[in-house]
Amino acid sequence: MSVLVVGLSHRTTPVALLERVTVSGDALVKLLHDVQSDENVSEALVVSTCNRVEVYAVVDRFHGGVIAVTNMLAAHSGLPQETLARHLYVHYEDRAVQHLLSVACGLDSMVIGEGQILGQIRAALRLAQEEGTAGTTLNELAQHALRVGKRAHADTDIDRAGASLVGVGLTLAERVLGPITGRRALVVGAGSMSSLSAATLSRAGVTDIVIANRTRERAERLAEAVGGRAADLADVPAELAEADLVISCVGAGTRTITAETIGDRGRPLFVLDLALPHDVDPGVRDLPGVTLVDLKSMQQDGVGDDVSDGGRAEAIREVRRIVAEEVAAYLDAARAALVTPTVVALRSKAAGVVDAEMGRLLSRLPDLDGRMRDEITQTVRRVVDKLLHEPTVRVKRLAASPGGDQYAEALRELFGLDPKTPEAVASLEVEQ
Repeated sequence: MSVLVVGLSHRTTPVALLERVTVSGDALVKLLHDVQSDENVSEALVVSTCNRVEVYAVVDRFHGGVIAVTNMLAAHSGLPQETLARHLYVHYEDRAVQHLLSVACGLDSMVIGEGQILGQIRAALRLAQEEGTAGTTLNELAQHALRVGKRAHADTDIDRAGASLVGVGLTLAERVLGPITGRRALVVGAGSMSSLSAATLSRAGVTDIVIANRTRERAERLAEAVGGRAADLADVPAELAEADLVISCVGAGTRTITAETIGDRGRPLFVLDLALPHDVDPGVRDLPGVTLVDLKSMQQDGVGDDVSDGGRAEAIREVRRIVAEEVAAYLDAARAALVTPTVVALRSKAAGVVDAEMGRLLSRLPDLDGRMRDEITQTVRRVVDKLLHEPTVRVKRLAASPGGDQYAEALRELFGLDPKTPEAVASLEVEQ
């Protein structure tokens, strides 16, 4: 069984099309189960954000797995397969591992180094665990990716070198409005991106922050955390009239802000739409004094590259070195793990042979005292252990190299192990 990733992201796909493929809530749960239910797939995990939709699957056949996942993505998005296929990327085995680790480190993000992706991967893993679609392989891989992502942020300057989408948006806002300190900001939504936006605004010195959300309680909780005040979604038109800067992060599929909602202000307004599907009607760009920046315009303008390098190139090189090192470590451990059930099965067979032969010997020598019996038993077991020690240590070491599973196969053949025995051992380890 091997890891496969089929996905599309801001690097390969226009935002309008990516918007149609993005899944959340019940649709995301259904996609997980639909993928796993395919005969080629044993495990499934989906990372779905405003910038990417990626399906990670453990498959027994490459082509069958790719076809299955592509079909599911097409069915859930309502897009023709041929349209979707033009934008999909596929990674398999080693490259799939490398891709997830790179994503976790922020190397594949719209703005290099942003740390929000770690929380998104963690949420994807938690959902797959709760739904029972992530087994041993994807659990271990995702956990490893999260550790590598944390290491990249702790050991390098990647998070400081690459600003978050919110930070980049505020940089653009200051170019339009001037210093944002002392301005009034309206944040629409109270989810994770809204929380990040509100916290970034607060750190930037914005003290007049309004949080508008469908659920009043969540709005109040977030507003309290940043020293702002809460409002209902129905209050958005009135709040827009007083705001200088708006960040919208609802992503519910409806236009929260339209030209009619904004009206005739007579003074500048900067609107940052970080939602997917978009919250803000593109028509607001036609209003005098209104500047709208959304994910599509960021993608088209290469806004991530518009931020000063600030040591980013060096940080990226260092993170790539970490990813290469961690990919090698993960693959070595995974290959070594493949031979472990065979080694356990071999030792189990050897122990069975010792027990059978000792039983036969002791039945022929019934007069042996207890101490002598124990001494003979220990001696025979030590002989067997010493004979098996060197080959089992060597096969574990050799198994870490490419094609290492062949050594496990050789052990099974040389010692006449039943192929089902190692599988039973592996299943027992998973259950424990």
